[in-house]
Amino acid sequence: MLYVGADLHKKSISLCVVTVENGKQRVLRRQTVACRQTEAIRRFFAGLGPFRLAVEATAAYEWLFRLIEDLADRLVLVHPKKLRVIAESTRKTDKIDAYVLALFLALDMLPEAYRPSPRVREHRTLVRHRHYVQGRITSVKCKLRNKLAHYNEDILPLFSRAGREHLQKVEMSAADRFEVEQLVQQLELFQEQLVAVERALLAFGQQAPPAEQQARKLLDDMPQIGDVTVNVVLSELGDWRRFRSAKRAVAYAGLAPGVRQSGNRRHDLHITKEGSRLLRWALVEAAWRLVGFHVAGWYPQFVHLQKRTGSEKKAIVALARRLLCVMFAMLRRGQPYRPFAAAA
Repeated sequence: MLYVGADLHKKSISLCVVTVENGKQRVLRRQTVACRQTEAIRRFFAGLGPFRLAVEATAAYEWLFRLIEDLADRLVLVHPKKLRVIAESTRKTDKIDAYVLALFLALDMLPEAYRPSPRVREHRTLVRHRHYVQGRITSVKCKLRNKLAHYNEDILPLFSRAGREHLQKVEMSAADRFEVEQLVQQLELFQEQLVAVERALLAFGQQAPPAEQQARKLLDDMPQIGDVTVNVVLSELGDWRRFRSAKRAVAYAGLAPGVRQSGNRRHDLHITKEGSRLLRWALVEAAWRLVGFHVAGWYPQFVHLQKRTGSEKKAIVALARRLLCVMFAMLRRGQPYRPFAAAA
């Protein structure tokens, strides 16, 4: 069996092939290939015989896996932050990184990362694009309000039909009028795109396998949890069954507080903020809605947490963490939401 480490970049890929004989590792081959030379890359792997490949989880690894998946004995996606030996190395080159990946693969010491299924990847693409489009809409609206504020003409219903009529009547300089018209066109375009991506998400959900359909129904029945939150949680968590506990799901979402301990001294840090920023945002927004609508079982917890932490924001983050724990328990047990479960 041969072990291959691949240091993958946007334009090139550095490869190192290692073999193990009598407990000793030996480098057989090194090569750097341009990523666009896919035929040469496939020929390289096809000529190896049985092999296993290790690649760090970058933004663009999937094309390589699809290219050689039928040739490999095993493909290993490596968690880059956990492989400290590369990240903290004083001698860091593409060749060294590829060699370390191959060596650790041969020793079976690589920290593996989660590789989403094709459906999860498609789901994430749609959900993240929706979030991007919504963000553009918010940005354009803020710019329009700021522009009108310079003329003391900003009104609350600016984006209603009456608000559009008001916008047309405001006297402003030619340059500002040009900018406003451009912004209005952008707003209309992004609003059309938002409708389109929401339709795509609806159609995507209707084609979900039975397990995902059940998960959607369970989460959708929770108070103040809508389609946006459900889609974010399911797409960003991926296969929730891979987590052994709610604690691990919370750590994956970056909502677990960090800890620094030396001897008998323990100091709790801020949350790690690792993992999906979009997932944390959705959970925090959902927590604010639970508090704002005084939902039974959740608002009293918020009041208690606020008194204990002395901070409204810290209390909300803690509530978001508990919300994820409840969601995970529902998904794992296949049980519907129960109000008293929030206090568990």
